[in-house]
Amino acid sequence: MKQKQSSFNSVEKALKILLELQANPPSRGVRELSTQLGFSPATVQRTLQTLKTYGFADQDSETRQYRIGNIFFQFLDSLQSTYPVARAALPYMKKLLSQTQETVHINVIDGLERLCIDTLESPQHLKASMPIGNRSPLYAGASSKCLLAFSTRNFIDNYLKNLKFTPLTENTITVTSLLWSEIERILDMGYADSLGERTPGLGSLSAPILNHRGMILGAVSLAIPEIRYKDNNHRQACLNELIKATKEFSGIMGYSGSGSPL
Repeated sequence: MKQKQSSFNSVEKALKILLELQANPPSRGVRELSTQLGFSPATVQRTLQTLKTYGFADQDSETRQYRIGNIFFQFLDSLQSTYPVARAALPYMKKLLSQTQETVHINVIDGLERLCIDTLESPQHLKASMPIGNRSPLYAGASSKCLLAFSTRNFIDNYLKNLKFTPLTENTITVTSLLWSEIERILDMGYADSLGERTPGLGSLSAPILNHRGMILGAVSLAIPEIRYKDNNHRQACLNELIKATKEFSGIMGYSGSGSPL
């Protein structure tokens, strides 16, 4: 049940509108936002006008619908400065994109979730997207499972202790014992894979970036449409390039091949 709009202050209302705008579809009208959030049209209109004034929202001159403002591009440098691994990974991501023609993204653990901190989109017409800032639980999808598997045993134990699974698709792992088996499989292979665990029709491959202590810094992943993911030759070629790139990058970050079963 949604809270009454009166229970939110003006800042909370603005944040809820921004969060709604960043989801699909990327642009909305005042009445649509009003219905989805339970705020009055007047409140939504007034808040959007304030957000527009400061560049946090933009309005299409023809459709009159609102979308996220361009000012958020200015936050990318600050975000990526918080995670220096993103800047260091960029040359490897560009090479991986060139070699595989698939969307490349880098992810870290933020709290108890996977967070995408940078992405390079495939140039192909049929492609998988992974927007910066996208989050998912650590049990769903290759990048999430990779980050979890290569974390410390203490982190994994604490994460699983109070974990309540929420299936995102029919392929999402929702049993602790199965997740443990998957973690062991990932550690044995040195990478994670998935098909339709987080998003139907999307396959993914992910390998860890390790530091000099063998601790995980992040995970580089390839997002691949199901039709190409099921092409064994293409998937294997993508995996080979991914493993090569992450091993080279881990070496730059100080990893010498000890401390973790990569």
